[in-house]
Amino acid sequence: MSYEVLARKYRPTNFEEVVGQDHIIQAISNSITQDRIHQAYIFAGTRGVGKTTLARILAKCLNCQSFENPTPVPCNTCSNCEGIKVGRNLDFLEIDAASKTGIDDMRDLLETVPLSPSQGRFKVYLIDEVHMLTTNSFNALLKTLEEPPPHVIFIFATTNPEKIPKTVQSRCLQLNLKTVSGSVLSNHLKKTIEAEKIKYDDESLHLIGDSANGSVRDALTLLDQAIAHGNGELNESNVKKLLGTIDNSLLISLLASIIEGDGEMSFNHLYKIEELSPEYEAILKSIISLLHAVSLEQVLNNSNEESIKNLANSMDKEFCQLLYEIAVTAYSKFSVHPNGKEALEICLLRMLAFNPLHKIDDSQPKAGSEEKKNLKTNNTIPKTVVKSKANNEVTSTEPKLEVEATKKPLENPIKIVKKKDLAIEETEKINQIYSINSSEEWINFFNSLDMSPFARNYFGYLSFKELNNNTLILLKNDDENKIPDNVFEEFKVLCALKLGDGILIEIENGSAIDSPINRQNEIESNKQLLAEESVSSDPSIQKFLNKFGSNIKEGSIKPIN
Repeated sequence: MSYEVLARKYRPTNFEEVVGQDHIIQAISNSITQDRIHQAYIFAGTRGVGKTTLARILAKCLNCQSFENPTPVPCNTCSNCEGIKVGRNLDFLEIDAASKTGIDDMRDLLETVPLSPSQGRFKVYLIDEVHMLTTNSFNALLKTLEEPPPHVIFIFATTNPEKIPKTVQSRCLQLNLKTVSGSVLSNHLKKTIEAEKIKYDDESLHLIGDSANGSVRDALTLLDQAIAHGNGELNESNVKKLLGTIDNSLLISLLASIIEGDGEMSFNHLYKIEELSPEYEAILKSIISLLHAVSLEQVLNNSNEESIKNLANSMDKEFCQLLYEIAVTAYSKFSVHPNGKEALEICLLRMLAFNPLHKIDDSQPKAGSEEKKNLKTNNTIPKTVVKSKANNEVTSTEPKLEVEATKKPLENPIKIVKKKDLAIEETEKINQIYSINSSEEWINFFNSLDMSPFARNYFGYLSFKELNNNTLILLKNDDENKIPDNVFEEFKVLCALKLGDGILIEIENGSAIDSPINRQNEIESNKQLLAEESVSSDPSIQKFLNKFGSNIKEGSIKPIN
């Protein structure tokens, strides 16, 4: 006897065996119990979620001979139930619309509609992939579908209900089947594998359930493959090789390296992952899932995994969303990329390139070399003491600044600064001690700093209060956002380079009115007013406007920089 695949062997024969479609089952069962059976149904959903299976069970419910009336629980033993199960029942016609799309096929079908059922109560027409029918076929079906004989029930199954004409949809009861969650699929696979008496582990079933993407048929097909691949049993390592998945710990280390801006370490982790021969697309999908979990943890604190919590605490919410967007964009273009490995590598390089504070230093020596050791030993950038009034903590950190903002942030917002050159240049600048005694001097000092757009945006809204005893006190409005630690670190390093070693920075709540950004906005506003006044007072322009009865479009006047 030939082997029967699991997807066919364990196909549900009644509503109780159907997985993950409780809302559909309840609606159909109630309609049968209340004798409110509709004349036409549309079962819509993705592949492998039970559209055809539900249609066959419904046909058995309507024509089961063990009961006087339709029942939501067919016996599965009478001749009608058996005939529908094996496809030999004369009152159940299953048609593949993908192969019979023409008007002639529809006419042949409609000629059988007036005939009474031969054995059961109803003639049930199941048209699979109904959206493949031609426009003429749909038009030919409309009249019969609207007023069918009382003994006829139409059931349409489709993976693309949008392609069904609205005139057909309005004549049918549409039931949308959901994809099945990974946990429900895992439990279903567990029952199946135990019925087959095959050795397994839970992690293997979870991997298969997650890889099926909500399709029960795909899950059972993958289970068949995994059993064959594992020589009659399931274990985690074999399933991972089959599916091309990897352990999350390697991906977490990879993401941690990206957050730190360590390009060399990031690709070392990628090379370790490649040794496991995974699918590059699967790696990118796993990275997206991890970033999604990290984003939720940052907002909801809902993760039980310590590694996810650590990643969430190590980066800003904004940077996490940026990484997620880069990964999703790369995944959306993965299928058109000629090389999967290159697509993944470019995605990682983009993540590293857009890290606001940690850049790849291409000129930095390899790890363990003497030059790198000397660079660390001879680094003369001063330490900075930072005091935050919010938590009264005083920390002393060694600067790690590697980026600076250019004057044209829209064209090239961040450029790489070599650590060695930075150490030499800033050693010369350390003797240039600034003094700040007024808001004007604070604004000039702020504008002299070469900082990233992130730091400029946060600190640009702070006002100067005083610089007293090596303590720079700045004011922020109560409603201002909390400054991220990495942005604060960049600013404190720049202040130390110009205000001297040991500078303290305090940020107090207050009225931050005369801030650098507010001052710049005020200057731009004054320029705009002068430009508008100049145009409106120009006699030649006014004469032209009066001659043609026109006016100047609001916002069209721009000052000359």
